[in-house]
Amino acid sequence: MSETTGADSAGSAAYPPAAQGWYVVVILTLAYVVSFLDRQILALLVEPIKHDLEISDFQMSLLLGLAFAIFYTFLGIPIGRMADRYSRRAIIAIGISLWCLMTAASGLARNYTQLFLARVGVGVGEASLSPSALSLISDYFPRETRGQAISFYMMGVSVGAGIAMVIGGQVIAFAKPITLPFIGDLYAWQTVFLIVGLPGFLVAALMATVKEPKRIGKIRMETQSGEMTEEIPFSTVAKFLLERWRTYGSLFIGMSVVTILGYSYFFWIPTMFVRTWQWTIPEVSFVYGLLMLVFGPLGVNFGGWLADTLYKRGYKNGHALVTFYGALAMIPTYTLVPLMPSGEWAMVMMVPAIVSGAVITATGATSIMMIAPNQMRGQASALYYFVINLLGLTIGPSAVAYITDFVFNDEAALRYSISIVSFVAGIVATLFLFYLLPQYGKSIKEAEAWMTDG
Repeated sequence: MSETTGADSAGSAAYPPAAQGWYVVVILTLAYVVSFLDRQILALLVEPIKHDLEISDFQMSLLLGLAFAIFYTFLGIPIGRMADRYSRRAIIAIGISLWCLMTAASGLARNYTQLFLARVGVGVGEASLSPSALSLISDYFPRETRGQAISFYMMGVSVGAGIAMVIGGQVIAFAKPITLPFIGDLYAWQTVFLIVGLPGFLVAALMATVKEPKRIGKIRMETQSGEMTEEIPFSTVAKFLLERWRTYGSLFIGMSVVTILGYSYFFWIPTMFVRTWQWTIPEVSFVYGLLMLVFGPLGVNFGGWLADTLYKRGYKNGHALVTFYGALAMIPTYTLVPLMPSGEWAMVMMVPAIVSGAVITATGATSIMMIAPNQMRGQASALYYFVINLLGLTIGPSAVAYITDFVFNDEAALRYSISIVSFVAGIVATLFLFYLLPQYGKSIKEAEAWMTDG
């Protein structure tokens, strides 16, 4: 196949009504909230699981990261290709049902291996969501307002994590060991998994009310025989991205380092408060969760609004610019939280940390949707999540645990491990994202050219 020769014209009138689009965004955001609830609840159960299964911090980090990441990252690519060709709402509904089932299965695990495999299954289900959802949203909203819509969806990260903290912490406080017929006795933490695995099935049912919109902004390519086609093989997608490696490479790697920082926080901060300041899990989860619920959505929606505003005012790299400054703000805030003199001051410092992290969560994903052709959006976002989660989920939790277990050799030094990882990851991320700025501006101009080249 030759290079891209054109794209469908995509005026605002071609998109579905805004009310319909926002309804879909709300449903998808609910799905993202449930996914993070199922993913994040494990971070509140570190100490009881370690105790009952007799495992170390490093083994626990593999449950938090590697187990989930194994298929979450690798399956995202074929699922992203499916999302570019088949019903995205069906893919999402099946994925939600699977990850909820496997979350409940985590509550039936009898040993470390079984729990590890159950977490692998959760990752398989969740791999279906974001590539399909981002592609779906991009066909509901024009470029001028797409950032706000995707930012609202990305709010599911902070809202899901916040709900996991607030509600999960209370569930943990009241959960008791139970005995089930044919299964036997279960620990209290196993009961928690059974409880949080159920709500997602309702969201899966709601996907039946979502309509598949017309795919807008398709590129047309010329085959070797001279015919025009909209069917794009994965090899062409890979070639398209590799030819633009300066843009996609710096964005993917920069955001992957940000994700290392984010997951090290998500998974270890509750335990740090327990070990450093002797807070209980219900106490830390309630306060941390409330901060996430308030300031996470604030940061996400502010980031989307600011990026869209800059773009409308002529800053072609506006989304990348907001991403860079968000990462820059993460360095001091994320580094200082663990070093605060008390848990109360740590929670105060958590506010700017949450806002800056939420900003970059929104604009990083939106940046892909602004420059990728329609038939490549699912695959491009799948590759994006492949890179950032392969590094973020595997290195983030494990880097903190490795420094704690093998450098300090002291569980009480967890706070210093988190601070070290935050500082190093923040510096590396900002370097890559700074390099991205001029490259992204060129890619935006290219995308605008083929979007209007009828």
